[in-house]
Amino acid sequence: MHIHDYMTEVGKKARHASRAMAKAATATRNHALQLIAAAIRRDAALLIAANQQDLDSAADTGLSAAMLDRLSLSAKTIAAMAEGLEQIAALPDPIGEISNMKSRPSGIQVGQMRVPLGVIGIIYEARPNVTVDAAGLCIKSGNATILRGGSEAIHCNRALAKLVIEGLTGAGLPADAVQVVDTTDRAAVGALITMPQYVDVIVPRGGKGLIERLMRDATVPMIKHLDGICHVYIDSSADPVKAGNIAFNAKCHRYGTCNTMETLLVARDVAPQMLALLAPRYAEQQVALRADAAAFKLLAGYPQLSLATEEDWHTEYLAPILAIKLVDNLDEAIDHINTYSSHHTDAIVTENYSHSLRFLREVDSASVMVNASTRLADGFEYGLGAEIGISNDKLHARGPVGLEGLTSLKYVVFGHGEVRN
Repeated sequence: MHIHDYMTEVGKKARHASRAMAKAATATRNHALQLIAAAIRRDAALLIAANQQDLDSAADTGLSAAMLDRLSLSAKTIAAMAEGLEQIAALPDPIGEISNMKSRPSGIQVGQMRVPLGVIGIIYEARPNVTVDAAGLCIKSGNATILRGGSEAIHCNRALAKLVIEGLTGAGLPADAVQVVDTTDRAAVGALITMPQYVDVIVPRGGKGLIERLMRDATVPMIKHLDGICHVYIDSSADPVKAGNIAFNAKCHRYGTCNTMETLLVARDVAPQMLALLAPRYAEQQVALRADAAAFKLLAGYPQLSLATEEDWHTEYLAPILAIKLVDNLDEAIDHINTYSSHHTDAIVTENYSHSLRFLREVDSASVMVNASTRLADGFEYGLGAEIGISNDKLHARGPVGLEGLTSLKYVVFGHGEVRN
């Protein structure tokens, strides 16, 4: 079948399934999630084997270390996928919730009801866990979804798709409510993002090249973020131990994620102490440091040290590379972040309450943190059960996108026979 015809058929099936999902009972949707979680645990060995096929193929094609990290599944990550589905099932169902009811002078009562978006297209690279997170959130929120994973994860995504369909049909829901695009042809992406008659919103989770292409070509609205240029600012009043642990974890916990710190800002008056604490820990992990002139002097002798350029402040490395800049005060830190941040996640480490409040108010990012690692900017960690992506847009959804981000509001009116005079 021609790719356009194939994607049109996928779109039609999704639109039809979305109507059944919107009216499905909460208990039915939760049951599907529980069945999928059980199937994932049951078939963990099969998923590991499928993932190994993908890893072997990816290694042969020279996939980057960051992408290989995203592609890899382990017994722990598979267990986390199942747990995430169970957490989603345990969350309150937002669908049908009525809020903001007000009585009007005419006698009518006006409120808002939370409803599904409809059909959500999700495009992602490498990460097979996204297949499960996305399917789970869309099922719970009463949406149908079309999942287009990266070609590098095709074997694992096919294996996961079978388990999702097993759970859906076992609960009496349409199998087409979650469709994994079963082709590696890139033309499928072009078709998916230009089908507004079948797809209500696109959520891209991938590299900068993918997002830029979709921003240029898509005719379907998107929930997205382009870069993850995240900052940690160590304030002059920071607790050194707390600051050291946060700055180390934010960079070194994982390198290939969008919530990894890429620039470390340090108040000038505590920089000698903080850099002396952090440099050995970064060196042990072979993190290359790109420092401004003042930090460069303090880090003299560090094994992988170079002077930062203007480009470094704009760069999402997704690698063991960290930009470091010394700043005079909180004002300079906030100004730097609002200038160079991608408005994803930024953190301050401080024991000064007024500084923490100013940072929360004035930093214009989707997640703003006090005394916590940027790596915690995640739907699972936020109690959303999972996330379908992270948005640094300001309209509709911002930050980790969980259940509410996959819904909309419509006005509902209760009358008693009123007419307009």
